[in-house]
Amino acid sequence: MARVSRIQVYPGMAKSKSPDCPSLFTRFSRWTARTTGKSCTFVGSLLVVLIWAATGPLFHFSDTWQLVINTGTTIITFLMVFLIQATQNRDSQALHVKLDELIRAVKGARNSLLDLDSMSDEELDKLHDHFVRLAAKSKRPLVHEEVMQEAASQ
Repeated sequence: MARVSRIQVYPGMAKSKSPDCPSLFTRFSRWTARTTGKSCTFVGSLLVVLIWAATGPLFHFSDTWQLVINTGTTIITFLMVFLIQATQNRDSQALHVKLDELIRAVKGARNSLLDLDSMSDEELDKLHDHFVRLAAKSKRPLVHEEVMQEAASQ
């Protein structure tokens, strides 16, 4: 039985070689993000620190004893920065694709907003100011006639 891909390919979109088999790094970063975000991981990390602290008197609070925790936490922090960034980039990209699809599919939506990522900071600031002004206009008190017209049209 042939597998059907859930991913719809749009014109100009290159089909992935294997959508069901992400790269080793992608799988590892997803697993790490899920695992490190759990409370049991925090508890485990806390236990490691408590055990380390409890062994202080045994090692006479030596420089080597301190170096163990400093080196371990530095290495873990250094590696986690890249894993978190990779996961964040993937989540952000997926969210943008979903929003782009909604903009594309909704009648009356501005398709020109699909490519905001390529705008300069100044252009984005101008667009943001424009939408802030639109939001402010929508917050003005409604006049009785407008309310009646809106109710009559429904």
